[in-house]
Amino acid sequence: MSERRTAGSSGLAAERNKGMETLRLKREVGLISAVSLIAGTMIGSGIFMSPEWVLYHMGSPAGSLIIWAACGLLVMFAALSYAELGTIIKESGGEYIYILRNFGSFPAFLFAYTSVIMVRPASVAGVSLSFAEYAVAPFYPGCSPPQVLVKCTAATCILLLTVINCLNVKLATSVMNVFTAAKLLVLLVIAVGGIVLLINGQTQSFQNAFQNTTAGIGPVGVAFYQGLWSYDGWNNLNYVTEELKKPEVTLPRAVMIAIPLVTCLYLLVNVSYFAAMTPAELLSSGAVAVTWGNKVLGSWAWLISLAVAMSTFGSANGTFFSGGRMCYIAAREGHMPDILSMAHVRCFTPSPALIFTSAMSLLMIIPGNFSSIVNFFSFVAWIFYGTTIAGLLYLKIKKPELPRAYKVPIFMPIIMLIASVYLVLAPIIDQPQMEFFYVILFILSGVIVYFPLVHFKCHPRFLPGVTLHLQLLLEVAPAAKNVN
Repeated sequence: MSERRTAGSSGLAAERNKGMETLRLKREVGLISAVSLIAGTMIGSGIFMSPEWVLYHMGSPAGSLIIWAACGLLVMFAALSYAELGTIIKESGGEYIYILRNFGSFPAFLFAYTSVIMVRPASVAGVSLSFAEYAVAPFYPGCSPPQVLVKCTAATCILLLTVINCLNVKLATSVMNVFTAAKLLVLLVIAVGGIVLLINGQTQSFQNAFQNTTAGIGPVGVAFYQGLWSYDGWNNLNYVTEELKKPEVTLPRAVMIAIPLVTCLYLLVNVSYFAAMTPAELLSSGAVAVTWGNKVLGSWAWLISLAVAMSTFGSANGTFFSGGRMCYIAAREGHMPDILSMAHVRCFTPSPALIFTSAMSLLMIIPGNFSSIVNFFSFVAWIFYGTTIAGLLYLKIKKPELPRAYKVPIFMPIIMLIASVYLVLAPIIDQPQMEFFYVILFILSGVIVYFPLVHFKCHPRFLPGVTLHLQLLLEVAPAAKNVN
């Protein structure tokens, strides 16, 4: 965990520099690819599974739709705030690099420690479990598939993604583009189907739409967790800032295109679900989109299962991609072992970081289920989202002279910060659970790791030897940071 600052990641290229071969990042991500990265990761498992849980916690169709719209608005404020941060701090790394530059090494390490070991693997595991549910659902009509089969399928998904991302960057991005097209198509099919149902008079779910709406701060907060899970990925572009063409232009424009597009599709899809199913039917459905397909498409319902599985696989690919990058960037800043900051000498991919992320994700699958993983992920994520937004407010108030190509009105980060505090505190106040205490305890346990290993650099003597052997085994080498 030395303090050397090397870098590199997917999109790495070999270049000659002063007679030595080094690895550098290329600025190859344009506007279309940026929009695809945001939308392609956001549209994944959530919209096909979270509607059931949002309805469960809100109690009514109208309450659910309000949550979905509010989630879209909140994410828009958050993403625009992150866009300003990305034009001030033009480095890859997302929340990690912003916390590091604004608040210093210790809080940045706590984020990296929590994110690399728990949050990112939990996100990959959650999306993979969703993929598995839909991949095996057609083989078990009318009943739930065995959990062992679901978890084995999710593990296979993670291993396949590891191979794809380690072998070839272009292959990984091509998978993202193809599966983004597939998920947009399936959402359009569901949305158009809902419009047809409404025209034919199937509006029973919207009669007395506010009846039984929940108003408690705890259930509303958990409903936000479930809804915001479907928007996860809105910040992915900030993890690849060093690879964006004209980041000061591309970053805000991509956000302004991708997030309103996804929000509108989500609202139309939820309306379609309620047009096809009563609230009771939706609550009893383990796979909402499959149930919709059975009711609306009949014998062609298998297409929905296939399309949703493709969609969630593509989202898992994007989540895995950024998760491995998070691990890689933390290592290059000296907060993780050196081996995780290295890239493959022929494939030019951060394979050690990807393999580590894969291993942690596989461990998360063993005890987890979709709902518990989402709640855990959201609780931890919003602690650090709030910290990052506080850093932006600090820069706006204390350092307004810093050059920035894009500015958001100050009310946006303020609303985002208030929402972050609410989403962290509401479930604890309303329904305190030991799990939340364990999560906070885990974050604070980073103190035990940080001071001896990072601050005082008390490394085991065998660590350099282990790093060298792993370098030879994995065929990886240090990579140079893109300083342009």
